[in-house]
Amino acid sequence: MLAVFDKSVAKSPEALQSPHSGTLSALKDGVLVHHFSSVHPGSITVDFGSAGLVACSLDKQNPLLPRLFAVVDNIFCLFQGHIENFVLLKQQYGLNKTANEAVIVIEAYRTLRDRGPYPADQVVRGIQGKFAFIVYDSTSRATFIAADADGSVPFFWGTDSEGCHLVLSDDDEILKKGCGKSFAPFPKGCFFTTSGGLRSFEHPLNEVKPVPRVDGSGQVCGANFSVDRESKRESVGIPRVGSAANWSSNF
Repeated sequence: MLAVFDKSVAKSPEALQSPHSGTLSALKDGVLVHHFSSVHPGSITVDFGSAGLVACSLDKQNPLLPRLFAVVDNIFCLFQGHIENFVLLKQQYGLNKTANEAVIVIEAYRTLRDRGPYPADQVVRGIQGKFAFIVYDSTSRATFIAADADGSVPFFWGTDSEGCHLVLSDDDEILKKGCGKSFAPFPKGCFFTTSGGLRSFEHPLNEVKPVPRVDGSGQVCGANFSVDRESKRESVGIPRVGSAANWSSNF
């Protein structure tokens, strides 16, 4: 799977950017998505114009960690892995028997967006299993991205040389093509949103801080992010103002 988002949609952490990445642009001339398509024949690409794009392929996938793609009401989800409490979550969200894991994640996002205020960390923590997912709401231009607590699914994020685009994929070679050395594994047990940035759903009260990642040649390659047990996040209450309110700007 592949997702590229403009910084106006999802601003990449500055710590991901390496001074040794050269001049790479993730969306310029469609080079990255064409490379993805050549590596993964039969892939599906959805272009959101200046906001970015998502692409998915069933080619070369791990049968134990399958990829899924779903769209509901202009909300797009790329999902890889499996959810252990699948049946329970379908009942919780009132979904029909045909709903798959990607649809469950979309419904979890819609719960945060439309029916809040629910803590986002609580919603992600309620998804049990091995997973990584990318959600993009094209109506509100909002992202919702997460990886399980054990980092069971290969999942990487990075930024191009100008810091203009956030790139995500399950293939580190795709990141190298689009980001050079400015990439790293997506932090396990964490989620990222357009409005809130990177947070831990395992330790929601603690800050997530970067540690420079160094390759075999001694050059900085982005950063690994981990929970700082010593620092605490500010607790900000969200007042309820009606069940129809859009909470996506607050989680």
